[in-house]
Amino acid sequence: MKIIMLGAPGAGKGTQAKQIAAKYSIPHISTGDIFRANIKNGTELGKKAKTYMDQGLLVPDELTCDLVMDRIQQDDCKNGFVLDGFPRTIPQAESLDAALEKIDQKMDYAIDVDVPDENIINRMGGRRACLNCGATYHIVSIPPKKEGICDHCGNALVLRDDDKPETVKKRLDVYHEQTQPLIDYYAKQNILKTVDGTQPMEAVFDAIVSVLEA
Repeated sequence: MKIIMLGAPGAGKGTQAKQIAAKYSIPHISTGDIFRANIKNGTELGKKAKTYMDQGLLVPDELTCDLVMDRIQQDDCKNGFVLDGFPRTIPQAESLDAALEKIDQKMDYAIDVDVPDENIINRMGGRRACLNCGATYHIVSIPPKKEGICDHCGNALVLRDDDKPETVKKRLDVYHEQTQPLIDYYAKQNILKTVDGTQPMEAVFDAIVSVLEA
């Protein structure tokens, strides 16, 4: 079961990816984790990626795809995997398809967790984080016991810069421009499945499970 998670930043696709991975005992693969692991282990690919990241540049598509392919050919992926955060663009999707074809494989599902922009802006604007211990809250869905104070360590909670409405709006604009076309790309391959991401988290997960087990 090879799955790609699609959805705007803040749509909750990372959370869903982790739950799918746990339910089906397949790895949850995020490109951020792959980059960090390869850099930490000093692999050839990791060294190449680091030269770009150290300059604040994006890692080129071809190298990102090589890193992903290297990861999905490891033993723990033989029953499938969940890709989270890759591919982000059409060229990346085409590279992935071509690389998979070489090893006689293809993706099974692209699951789009669909949430309207205004919901995402409201949702992310309600997030609060403790910079001391890393705990996260939401003023509506997971409020701290005492307003503005972390339950765990008693430090003040903050609205992170990347959760502020103007930043979220910019991130959504980039998403619509670069990643939205993937929805059409996977629809043409007949592997796109869309779930309503505005529902409670458990309901979104149930909807995804229904798709995978249909």
